[in-house]
Amino acid sequence: MATLTTTLTESLTLNGSQQGGTVTKSITGINNVFKRIVTIAANNDTTIASFHSDQHDDDGTIDVEQVKYMRITNLDSSNPVHLSFQIDAGEDDSAADESATLLLEAGMTFSMGGVDDAFATKDDGAAIELTMHPLESVLVDSGANAVQLEVLIATT
Repeated sequence: MATLTTTLTESLTLNGSQQGGTVTKSITGINNVFKRIVTIAANNDTTIASFHSDQHDDDGTIDVEQVKYMRITNLDSSNPVHLSFQIDAGEDDSAADESATLLLEAGMTFSMGGVDDAFATKDDGAAIELTMHPLESVLVDSGANAVQLEVLIATT
């Protein structure tokens, strides 16, 4: 087993005062890592990771309950991508029932901890939704430009 240590450092001086900071997180018990650089072709949606409650359900799936950390970095210097988080609201491993999309700007990183019971969506009003569901997959749409992403997923 290994320990994954992540460090986020912000450096910002405003009016002569340092406003940034450093946050370090250590995640123990890591046994596996999925890491790759993937090119998202222009005008195509690409699945960059799939999750199920049993990783043996389909080739290439990652056990949703074992994910402890996921990072997606947009390596492009000028083009954003849309990350579509496909959510298994039915929690039956059959397919995504809902989705939430995030714009990941050029050069930026999205990271999170576990992906099991990590997402909730609500379409009838602006109230907060607390019924969490597992992530089924992550799709990427790069629009009219080919874009490279780096993906790192650490599991127990």
